[in-house]
Amino acid sequence: MENAKIDRQDMEVNNTIPPRKPRVLLAASGSVAAIKFGNLCHCFTEWAEVRAVVSKSSLHFLDKLSLPEEVTLYTDEDEWSSWNKIGDPVLHIELRRWADVLVIAPLSANTLGKIAGGLCDNLLTCIIRAWDYSKPLFVAPAMNTLMWNNPFTERHLLSLDDLGITLIPPIKKRLACGDYGNGAMAEPSLIYSTVRLFWESQAHQQSGGTS
Repeated sequence: MENAKIDRQDMEVNNTIPPRKPRVLLAASGSVAAIKFGNLCHCFTEWAEVRAVVSKSSLHFLDKLSLPEEVTLYTDEDEWSSWNKIGDPVLHIELRRWADVLVIAPLSANTLGKIAGGLCDNLLTCIIRAWDYSKPLFVAPAMNTLMWNNPFTERHLLSLDDLGITLIPPIKKRLACGDYGNGAMAEPSLIYSTVRLFWESQAHQQSGGTS
């Protein structure tokens, strides 16, 4: 009886431990839509642990001061700055291990082509090349309408689909270049809700829950 009482107490203690927050790695590539990256980070931080990776070209548009204070930002310069010898941590591998989910928003036409071709010439594309595709990866493209309608884009998106990467489609609006058409990045709130709903539905299925 005493042992049963202790076991019940242990279960009660374990049940009070809150579940770990999802670890979301947010990434921005070189598109004007990177001006919304700070907003995107703020959307996720209340729900998840967030780290951020940005390409060199995205820094033309991204305001670092717009990011939440608790979000660590990684750039290409960080990739090998802490590596001195065999056995030291490799940043793109460490970030891939840390993350439960990778979200690339915005995804530029250039980075889309790199992913489809398996290229890995910066921190972000090295993470993608090393990614464990049993974990979700979302992309939210942003580019000019003619770039979006280019035949290469369809081919590249098919390659991403083959990898199991989830597309959050662009929307039609007046673009930064002045053209009107499809190619604008989905709004940060929609990207956040899409990822969160997917994550929570997966967690519900894994727990064996029913609706």
